[in-house]
Amino acid sequence: MVAHVHAALNVDLNSADSIKSAAKVVAGNLMSYYHGTDPGQIPGVLPGPPPAGPYYWWEGGALWGTMIDYWHYTDDDTYNDIVQYSLLFQANSPQNNYMPPNWTASLGNDDQGFWGMSAMLAAETTFQNPPAGQPQWLALAQAVFNTQVARWDTAFCQGGLRWQIPLANNGYDYKNSITNAVFFNIAARLARYTGNDTYAEWAAKTWDWTKDVGYIDADYNIYDGGHVYNNCTDINRAQFSYTAAIFLQGLGFMYNYKNGAEPWGTHITLLANRTLEVFFPAGIAVEVACELATHVQCTTDMLSFKGYVHRWLSQTTQMAPFIRDKIMPVLRTSAAGAVKACTPDGVCGFRWNDPQGYDGNTGAGQQMNALGALMSLLVDEETVAGPVTNGTGGTSTGDPNAGANTQNNPEPWREIDGRDRAGAGVLTTVVLLSLVAAMVWMSSGWNEGPKWVDTSPQSQTPTPMGERGGVLTPEEGVEKGGSNSSSRSSDRRPLTLPPVVAGGLGRMRG
Repeated sequence: MVAHVHAALNVDLNSADSIKSAAKVVAGNLMSYYHGTDPGQIPGVLPGPPPAGPYYWWEGGALWGTMIDYWHYTDDDTYNDIVQYSLLFQANSPQNNYMPPNWTASLGNDDQGFWGMSAMLAAETTFQNPPAGQPQWLALAQAVFNTQVARWDTAFCQGGLRWQIPLANNGYDYKNSITNAVFFNIAARLARYTGNDTYAEWAAKTWDWTKDVGYIDADYNIYDGGHVYNNCTDINRAQFSYTAAIFLQGLGFMYNYKNGAEPWGTHITLLANRTLEVFFPAGIAVEVACELATHVQCTTDMLSFKGYVHRWLSQTTQMAPFIRDKIMPVLRTSAAGAVKACTPDGVCGFRWNDPQGYDGNTGAGQQMNALGALMSLLVDEETVAGPVTNGTGGTSTGDPNAGANTQNNPEPWREIDGRDRAGAGVLTTVVLLSLVAAMVWMSSGWNEGPKWVDTSPQSQTPTPMGERGGVLTPEEGVEKGGSNSSSRSSDRRPLTLPPVVAGGLGRMRG
């Protein structure tokens, strides 16, 4: 036990009251990055995406999950109305599936899932329910699950979810571990909350697929992903802490839901051991893929992972108490490092193992990290209620068919037939004739003359999507495929990356 930490941020890590006091300061600085309540700003999201600001849409969902936990652990309801309004504003009414059209160009299954996990957390913590007539927390999480289960793709890699949702997005050809971890996590938590074993079947199916495809190896390393055109065999072996933590938390829910039945306890033990070995060298959280000894090359996304890891690992101990003595001492040591990385007024840096303390690398993610580290210790310092179910105090209303009428799922691919070939031939002829005509026109000089610019707004019609939805059993998994989308333009991921993280990474966004 750390007896008393006198660092830049003065906090006694053995005192719940002291931890809450420090958390309040850190939370206030975190919320200073949010401008969604300002005139002309968009509610629910952090400034972005680039170049408007450094943050992508998903991190807003992560922020509200952090703030729900903040309220749950500290009883400070200062930000509850903002959290509630933000989660509802971005739900995409009337579909209420966390697929708002404004974010289609960078919408991944993992992004949608982060908002769904925050809605699920609201249900599990009995966070203030939305007003009547508004979508309810449980139904929102079910809508995310239902839209994603309809995208389960057995045509490539024998299953799994793709990273991106619209087929035109760069990354649609990539199946990654974070996307499937989020789906697994939501399914496991829905199973426990509702008692519906269909969700648990999908969780088990997703875990088994992730292991079978090789993204989780025999030592419980979890790798980033692979491309469908290589049958997911070109595995990018970068490892990210939040992927392991999302899986670990989901395993805890499965263990609890199954009353300790195997194999879930064994999976928890092995994954917890490996997660602590890889991401907590010397007992302090390090984002090993980008936080190097000589410099930090993390994206804005990656700068926020440590806080989620702390929160989800501590919550795993609530669902599977047998792993508490393995996890909590490490989180305590790591939290002490987080505190040392903060200034006296609660502005927090990124490196927690820097002997100089505060490194000046600040942002919303870094504040979430420190806040998550502090909150994770409250599981030990006082009795914090674990996640409820609909039979143990849950009050959120569900809808098993939520999201079933979603229109913007990618259409399933089918074999090319004569109609496609004929249409392609006509289209090719039209394109070629148009190019010839354009060349003649440009060479004739007819294009010279008064110039004008069309400044009218252009319609951004989303790609037509399928109508599939509802809770399908694993045996009814939708069989569909796709194609190599690496040639499609997108600013979602850079063309070149630093060597240590080069490849198709689920959180690389430029």
